[in-house]
Amino acid sequence: MKPRQYFLLIVLLSLALSACTNSVTQRSTLRLATTTSTYDSGLLAAILPDFESRYAIEVDVIAVGTGQALALGETGDADVLLVHALAKEEAFIRNGFGTARYSVMYNDFVIVGPPSDPARISGVDVAAHALAAIAREHAPWASRGDESGTHSKELELWTAAGNDSFAAQDWYNSLGQGMGPTLLFANEQRAYTLTDRGTFLALSHSLSNLEILLGGDSIPQNPDPLLYNPYSVIPVKLNRDMDSALRFVEWLTALETQRTISKFGSESFGQPLFHPNSEGWRVGQ
Repeated sequence: MKPRQYFLLIVLLSLALSACTNSVTQRSTLRLATTTSTYDSGLLAAILPDFESRYAIEVDVIAVGTGQALALGETGDADVLLVHALAKEEAFIRNGFGTARYSVMYNDFVIVGPPSDPARISGVDVAAHALAAIAREHAPWASRGDESGTHSKELELWTAAGNDSFAAQDWYNSLGQGMGPTLLFANEQRAYTLTDRGTFLALSHSLSNLEILLGGDSIPQNPDPLLYNPYSVIPVKLNRDMDSALRFVEWLTALETQRTISKFGSESFGQPLFHPNSEGWRVGQ
């Protein structure tokens, strides 16, 4: 064999081996549309590497409000959803966009505001009563205004407070933003807002002008059951890879992952930011 032919043969063999290696190691991608709280709190960054390394599936996280996540599921622009708005989730399933919903975990909502507390809600045990006091005082309020699970809960509480015609009032700020930016706005403006506890604690180092005024020091101490906040995972019917979506659901709800969730935040904040609640967790306890 001539040297030139030998060289070309070596090159071709190298390319073939490279192609084979790439085909073996190529990772598939799973599109996860999720509420911002699981992202902003740092939970996904803590748990997803285990799934990605275990199954060689890269998770493309799309952190949006629950309403937007469900909309992505309806159009097939997400493969699996991790969301927290029960009525909307049930409608999503009922309308044929998702296969089923699986309980994953829960945390809670709290009302935060400036330490000066101009509406005097500290010590109030019912969120709707606190919102009624804020409305009476026209104290600044920051709303996500983004059809998220948090925004849906806020609107539910305003209705319970007997005040749902506030949007045009100058004390009510509808931002169309995620939880992180809404908390930063409330901090700058010394406004009240509704937030999930996990995101507030995770960002608390940047929120010197805010404190929890209703919700207690931990989830078990929250006095208002309406502030309970369950999360579900839903495979999307129009997803690109049902096997990967179901594998993700199985992994997320399995006892091992649930144990990791149960510890997340304890070292930094003295309490977990989420409490596991899957069937696997309940059976395994």
